[in-house]
Amino acid sequence: MTTDPHALTLTEITAPERVDGPDARLFLELVRIGNEMCRHDAGHDYLTQDATEVLGFWRDTVDWTHVGVAAERDGIVLGVAQLLFSTEDGTRTAQFDVMVDPPRWGEGAEEALLAAVEEEAVNRGLTTLQTFTLHRPDDPGPRRESPTGFGAIPASDRQTVFMLEHGYRLGQVERNSSFDLRGPLGQLEQELADAQVAAGADYRLVVWTSPTPPEYLDSFAYVVSRMDTDQPQGELVWEQHAWDADRVRRRDERLRAQGMTVSVAAVQHVPSGELVAYNELVVGSDHTGATQQYGTLVVPEHRGHRLGRLIKAANLLRWRELVPESPRVSTFNAEENRPMLDINEALGFVPVSYSGAWQKELDPTP
Repeated sequence: MTTDPHALTLTEITAPERVDGPDARLFLELVRIGNEMCRHDAGHDYLTQDATEVLGFWRDTVDWTHVGVAAERDGIVLGVAQLLFSTEDGTRTAQFDVMVDPPRWGEGAEEALLAAVEEEAVNRGLTTLQTFTLHRPDDPGPRRESPTGFGAIPASDRQTVFMLEHGYRLGQVERNSSFDLRGPLGQLEQELADAQVAAGADYRLVVWTSPTPPEYLDSFAYVVSRMDTDQPQGELVWEQHAWDADRVRRRDERLRAQGMTVSVAAVQHVPSGELVAYNELVVGSDHTGATQQYGTLVVPEHRGHRLGRLIKAANLLRWRELVPESPRVSTFNAEENRPMLDINEALGFVPVSYSGAWQKELDPTP
């Protein structure tokens, strides 16, 4: 029997000790190919990550498990995949990315990587896989509508076709919006002033730069935990994660290790003393890159007081002073989340790309 010398080779990717270490080659390829694929599919570089940022997340093994694999042929890495799931007992859902160097798509790496991810998930007792595909806003041709009735992605896009061919179903469409931080501030200042009046004396704006102040640890843990249950979920399965003060501390330390600067604008409900809304802006060590908006949430029991506008406007204004080098903010919101999209549009966010959220139930039998 002969062996094809040009066959694909799958190799495990592990977190190196440091990004410039001798064992970092495949990990650096994971970062590089992920960035190349994002630029190719979204049509912009607002989602670029550096290796230190990614490594800091991979080294968080208390709350998350990371599994990586690279597909090589003739010594060249064609693509990579990563599987991410919670370390909590009873976890059944995982997210993954299959990322192939755009010029190498169609050479077989994507099929091999997806098969490896699904096999790994089954072996670990996971039953639901989720992934996200990026799409340019101006792609021509037919559209595939979200099952929520809000939003669509290109039906003939190579990733749309690939997901459908392998048994995944579209569960939601998200809008990726961008805010120009170099523009005038008048609209933000007015939105903030109007929101403060609408909120009234029962709600107080509080801001901090990570790490979280001790007096807010428990309350912040609670409001962050509500993201798992209160954000629009479309037809996706979302598992709720346990949050407490210790987990907030671990997250703050992980973000520090990633080289991230984090600004939080939150609202405290004065009568109860609890935080009931928050917004996070985050940028890596390169402050000239795009800022990412992480979590944004108003607890449902406290909606209707313009708290969403309050925290977003306040944090954007604060960010201009804290990180003046960053040119823009990038954020994702479900297309059916019209209240949050209304806020974004009023503040000046514009659509720059779209994301399809895909899900597949795995057969646990071998």
